[in-house]
Amino acid sequence: MATSDPRPVDRSDLDGIATALPEVTREGIDTHPAYAVRGKTFVVWRGPRKDALEPDTGERLDDVICIVVPGPDDKQAILQLGEPWFTTPHFDGYDAVLVRERDLGRLEYLELAEIVTDAWATRAPKKLVKQHLG
Repeated sequence: MATSDPRPVDRSDLDGIATALPEVTREGIDTHPAYAVRGKTFVVWRGPRKDALEPDTGERLDDVICIVVPGPDDKQAILQLGEPWFTTPHFDGYDAVLVRERDLGRLEYLELAEIVTDAWATRAPKKLVKQHLG
């Protein structure tokens, strides 16, 4: 992962990274947006679900962000970076990683930009990816 920009990120950075990619639309409501390319989502804020609970209180998490990854090897590589990245049994067999919005500040901008761009590239048409990334 690229880490030369030590500035922590926040929700507006994630929004800026995603919407700067070609043909991306922002869908959903402000509290739980989704980013898609030609109708295929690659980043989604999840609503509270029974598979993601606050360890101390048992309350359902309402700030979980799901980011698609290119494949299982990429998923494992990101998860091996440790917190704040995580998954739940609900995502077993699905190429995506999770991060809480409250923990975005623990990431570096370039790390998040790389992961979101890779997510976009998994959903965008190959020709569009080639035009944008070469």
